[in-house]
Amino acid sequence: MNIKRNNIKRNALLAVMGLVLAGGAATAASADTLHPRRAEVNERLAIQNHRIVEARHEGDINARQAWRLHSAAYRARRQEVRFAHFHHGHITRHEQRRLNREENRISRRIPS
Repeated sequence: MNIKRNNIKRNALLAVMGLVLAGGAATAASADTLHPRRAEVNERLAIQNHRIVEARHEGDINARQAWRLHSAAYRARRQEVRFAHFHHGHITRHEQRRLNREENRISRRIPS
């Protein structure tokens, strides 16, 4: 009898966790389709992160330089999230321009 209760509790917990994860994924997917400015900024940050990884693998930069570039990109991403928090998931044109300037600074530091 005790084993059946544990199985029921475990199955209920797994079901709840699955619903929470599915809800989080749906929210993230809808955020990208609803907010084109955020999608553009995030896509550019993803490309920059890929360029940093490639430069590290090619030997153009060392581990410390890669870490610093990734840190700068992460700070820009956190800034984008903070901007969106104040405007119910949107960022303004001014904020997008500011983020683009920051991304330009990071991009110039990545060897091509």
